[in-house]
Amino acid sequence: MLYPGLKIIIRLALRLFCRSIDCTNKQLFTAPGPLLIVANHPNSFLDAIVIASRFRHPVHFLARGDVFTRSLHNKLLGLLNMIPIYRLSEGKGNLGLNAFAFERSKQILSQNGIVLIFIEGICVNKHELQPLKKGAARIALNCLENNIGLSVIPLGIAYNSFHRFGKTIIIQPGELIKATILLPYDEPAKNMTYFNNILSAKLNPLIQLPGERAGKIHQQILLTLPAVIGYVLHAPLYQLLKQITRHKTSGTVFYDSVLFTAMVLVYPFYLLLLLVILLLLHVPAWIVAAVILPHPFLAWCAVQWLSFIRNKH
Repeated sequence: MLYPGLKIIIRLALRLFCRSIDCTNKQLFTAPGPLLIVANHPNSFLDAIVIASRFRHPVHFLARGDVFTRSLHNKLLGLLNMIPIYRLSEGKGNLGLNAFAFERSKQILSQNGIVLIFIEGICVNKHELQPLKKGAARIALNCLENNIGLSVIPLGIAYNSFHRFGKTIIIQPGELIKATILLPYDEPAKNMTYFNNILSAKLNPLIQLPGERAGKIHQQILLTLPAVIGYVLHAPLYQLLKQITRHKTSGTVFYDSVLFTAMVLVYPFYLLLLLVILLLLHVPAWIVAAVILPHPFLAWCAVQWLSFIRNKH
């Protein structure tokens, strides 16, 4: 029950965090499983959040294992459909735990589920495709050996900025490919090499960087007043979270993801605090409603308006 409710919240939050999320081949976002989504990985776990929010059916995704170190984290992340997978940099002793990730992926796919894997196995805040790892090919091969009729979707995701609120994102899935086409040989090693060569060729043209788009002048004028109000109301919260996040994520690729997560977690409490203050001041209910309810809309106006301003300079 947690995943569907959280998905609604995430989709609403992304409308505030982003100026736009542009998707091509939208019919593929309704595709049923068994489906393996193979994507590039430029912006840490925000990539998974954005991609999963677009698909109609629940998406399970493999995430770096070092965030599963505590029992509570493990349970919570499991409820969010996350599956831990470990890299050599996270400890050679942990690599044996990856057998669980591949077995769990096979179970999900055998039940007509959807699994998302970032085939580069690393995030470097770049849109250039990094060398591909063998995890996706291993999952596909495991399904083929167990007679699971798997399909694969290569998917490119790109951002106009890794550090700016009001970003534009392009998500571009490619054609649906049957796993049997990607794994035509009898030798596993030869299959994995062929799989990665095909996916590399498919993924590269799907990574399309968003261009800067100027908004229409009448839209900018109409948004000016609510945008200024929205900026003034939200600037203290945003600037505080921005500074804390920048400090905590310095030298890492997690700034965007952590800031978005912090906003999602803190914003309801910010509105609740404002509500309590107004009630303690005995402000009439209709004024309280008039102050609290427009906040998300005013925040959206501020994000859109600031994007217009940036694109003019």
